[in-house]
Amino acid sequence: MDASDKIFSGSIPECYDKLMVPLIFEAYAADTAALAAAYAPASVLETAAGSGAVTRALAPRLAAGARYVVTDLNPSMLDYAAMRQEPDKRIEWREADALALPFEDASFDLVLCQFGAMFFPDRPAGYAEARRVLRPGGRYVLSVWDRIEENAFADEITNAVAELFPQDPPRFLARTPHGYHDVARIRADLGQAGFTDIQIRTQEKSSRAPTARLAALAYCHGTPLRNDIEARDASRLPLAIERAAQAITARHGADPVTGKIQAHVIVAAG
Repeated sequence: MDASDKIFSGSIPECYDKLMVPLIFEAYAADTAALAAAYAPASVLETAAGSGAVTRALAPRLAAGARYVVTDLNPSMLDYAAMRQEPDKRIEWREADALALPFEDASFDLVLCQFGAMFFPDRPAGYAEARRVLRPGGRYVLSVWDRIEENAFADEITNAVAELFPQDPPRFLARTPHGYHDVARIRADLGQAGFTDIQIRTQEKSSRAPTARLAALAYCHGTPLRNDIEARDASRLPLAIERAAQAITARHGADPVTGKIQAHVIVAAG
């Protein structure tokens, strides 16, 4: 993973929330919130919360006296998430590294992390931290994207942008968001962290955008793929968006467009 893969700053948080969240994150956030709420946790820790898609979905489902600590390593994303959230005295916003959580042992009934583990530089260490702060009988709920070939728009955009930079193709999407998809590896990493009861379900959904251009804009402006492109030639960002939109149209037809997305949803305990 490149250092720039973790940089969600400037206009990226707003573009991410307005474009990427409806495109690929919102549907999984609703499922994650329902899954987490079913355990009726009195205390919840969310790591790598991003722009708050899960937070907005889960908070209304928690009990009136619940404690909900929402964290992210990136202050720009956390600030944006807090701004988007309705006032809620149960929620505490904390800048925190998922690999070095500033909480005591056995502090939470449930830890959740939607589409954040792919960014952990040391996943077993991150999982061990989640286990450390869980109370006995607690659950760790997380999700990661499946391989890029199972995620239509991400795959098509990656290939289209690569044609503009054949000597050094921008590979952020394949390298990081879709780079941690092997179920055996995920099980092994969670096991190394001490989890013994690990359930993994692969879940397919549909990604929909009003236009192919909007889908291309979401990925090229609302993720660090933008950093990847601009590091090579910032003047070619508009052309990259145009080529990406053309690739989506060629595969999915006239607007609006619909493409497959797929992720692994994991519940770990023990």
